[in-house]
Amino acid sequence: MKTMFLPLTILFVLLTAVLNAFAIDYTQWNLPEGAKARLGKGYITDIKFSPDRTRLAVGTSIGVWIYDVQTGEELNLFTGHTGAVHTVSFSPDGNTIASGSFDRTIRLWDTNTGKNIKTLTGHTSWVTSVSFSPDGNTIVSGSWDNTIRLWDTNTGKNIKTLTGHNGSVRTVSFSPDGNTVVSGSEDKTIHLWNTNTGKIIRKIKGDMGWVYSVSFSPDGNTVVGGGQDHTIRLWDTNTGKNIKTLTGHNGSVRTVSFSPDGNTVVSGSEDKTIHLWDSRTGKIIRTLTGDMGWVRTVSFSPDGDTIVSGGWDNIIRLRDPNTGKIIRKIKGHTSWVYSVSFSPAGDTIVSASGDKTIRLWDTTTRQLIRKITGNMYSAGSVSFSPDGNAVVSGSSDGTIRLWNTNTGKIIRKITGHIGEVKSVSFSPDGNTIVSGSSDKTIWLWNTNTGKIIRTFTRHTDEVNSVSFSPDGRMLVSGSDDKTIRLWNTTTGKLIRTLTGHTGMVSSVSFFTPDGRILVSGGFDRTIRLWHTSTGQLIRELTGHTDWVFSVSFSPDGNTIVSGSNDKTIRLWDISTGQLITTHTGHTGSVYTVLFSPYGNTVVSGSGDGTILIWDLEP
Repeated sequence: MKTMFLPLTILFVLLTAVLNAFAIDYTQWNLPEGAKARLGKGYITDIKFSPDRTRLAVGTSIGVWIYDVQTGEELNLFTGHTGAVHTVSFSPDGNTIASGSFDRTIRLWDTNTGKNIKTLTGHTSWVTSVSFSPDGNTIVSGSWDNTIRLWDTNTGKNIKTLTGHNGSVRTVSFSPDGNTVVSGSEDKTIHLWNTNTGKIIRKIKGDMGWVYSVSFSPDGNTVVGGGQDHTIRLWDTNTGKNIKTLTGHNGSVRTVSFSPDGNTVVSGSEDKTIHLWDSRTGKIIRTLTGDMGWVRTVSFSPDGDTIVSGGWDNIIRLRDPNTGKIIRKIKGHTSWVYSVSFSPAGDTIVSASGDKTIRLWDTTTRQLIRKITGNMYSAGSVSFSPDGNAVVSGSSDGTIRLWNTNTGKIIRKITGHIGEVKSVSFSPDGNTIVSGSSDKTIWLWNTNTGKIIRTFTRHTDEVNSVSFSPDGRMLVSGSDDKTIRLWNTTTGKLIRTLTGHTGMVSSVSFFTPDGRILVSGGFDRTIRLWHTSTGQLIRELTGHTDWVFSVSFSPDGNTIVSGSNDKTIRLWDISTGQLITTHTGHTGSVYTVLFSPYGNTVVSGSGDGTILIWDLEP
C-alpha cells in the first residue's frame, strides 16, 4: 500500500501542476477561429471592483479580463464584442457584469462562467458608460449618440431613452436610491434625470468644458464631476449649486469618484497623477504618482481599503489610500501595435507599440522575452537585422534607433529626419538601413556608423512604406501622394513611378526571392500587383471594405496577406487573384501583417493592442 501511495501522490502533484500551467496560459483563451495564440492583453479602458472585493473586471480593447485581487492572477477573459470595451460595471450581487463597447452594444456576462447572457442593442454610436441600479434590475448607459438609455436587466429591453444633451454623453451613474441618474456630456453640462419619468430634474452648467466623469456621494446629496478644464467640482443635487471647486491637477480630469464613506474624493488626470481630496474641505490629502501616462480610471474598493487605477501605460495598480504605497501591479496589457517583424529564424517576434515600447516575444512559449523602453515617442515601425542580433525602430520624433536584441540596450541613435519615421528596414546584407518619413524623404544609412549614405526626394507627400529588393539593388516606396516609386540604391536615381492607386499608398513589398513582382496596398481599399521591370499592373485585388494598411508576400511567393481598417486579415492566391480565406477576431484596425520565414504562420498586429498568430498549416 505504501509503495502505491507515493507514485499516486506524485502523479497528482504533477497533474495539478500541468493543469495550473494550462489554466494560466491566457494566450490561448477564447481565440478567434484560425488563431493559435494571442500576445498581449489589449489596452485598458475601465476597471471595477466586484462587490465582495475579490475580483477586478477590467474593460479592455479586446474584451473583459477578470483578475483575482489578492494574487493579481488572470481568472477569465470574456470576448464577443467586435469593438473595444469602453466601460464595465458589476451588478450589486456581483453575479453579472455589464460591458459597453465601441461596437454600439452592451453585453451582460455571467461573472463566474463568462457566458454572454444578453446583448442589448439600440445605441447608434459608441457606448461610453454603463451602470447598474442599486437593486440590479436596471442598467443605465450613455453614448456618443447623445442619448441615455435605461434597460431592463432581466429582459434586456430598452425601457426609456433619455434625450436632452447636445453632445456625446461621456458618463452616467445612478443615485444611491436609484431614483435619479446623473449624466455628463461633451456639451459641457450635467443633467439629473428622474428614472421613473425619464424627464430632466435639473440641468447644471458644468463650467469645466467637456464633462468626463460624474458620480454621486453615498448619501446622494452631492455630485462630483471632473472635466476638461483640469478642475473637480462638487454640486448640491437638491439645488444644483456649486459647493466647491477643487484645483491642483495640471491636465484634464478623466475620472472621479467618492470613497464609500463619502469623506474622500479620488481623481485621475491626464497629468499622470491621482489626487485624494477631503470632500468637506476641498484640500488635497495625498498625491499619488508613478503612472507613466494619463490615468483613465480610478476608484475605491467597496471597503475603502484599496484604490485601483489604470491608464495609458496599461499597468493596473492597487494602492493603499492611507499611505499611497503600491500593493500590487498587474502587467501584460499593451497599446496599439503598429508594426511587427519576425527574426530570421522565426523564433522571435518584435513589435512596435503606441505605448513607446518595443517588445520581443518567443513564438514557441508565447512569453514576453524583453520589453525595450528607451523610446521617448511612439515607435511606428520596427524590423529585425538579417543576423537577428539587432532591431531597428523608427519613431514619431524623427529618430531611428538600433537595439541589441540580446540585451535590449541601444546600439546607436540616428537623427536627421524632420518628420515622423514611418517605415524602416535593413538591406539584405544588413549593412544599410532605409527609412521613409512624413517629411517626404527616404534616406539610406550606414548601419555601422549611422552616417547618411543617400537621400531620395521625389515624393510630394509623406512616405509610408519602404522596402529593399531581395538583391538590395532597388528600393520601393509608397506615399500619401498615391504613387509607388522604384529607386536604384547605388546611384540614387528614380527608376520608375507606378500610378493607379486612387488613395494613399500605405504598404509596399517585393516578391521574394527574385524581386520581379511587388505588391502594394492603399487607402482606396485595393491591393495591386506590379511588374518591377515594366511597371505594368498585373492584377488588382478587391474585397476589403476599408483602408488596406499592410501587405506582404509569403516566402514561396504564392500568397499575399493583407491587413485592413475593416479589422480583417485576408489571404490571396497570387496566380488567380482569388481570396483564399478571411480571418476575423481583432477588435481594432489591423495595422501590420507578415508571414513567418517558413510561411506556415501569419502574424498580425492591431489597434486593439494585441498580436494574433495564425496557423496556416492544415
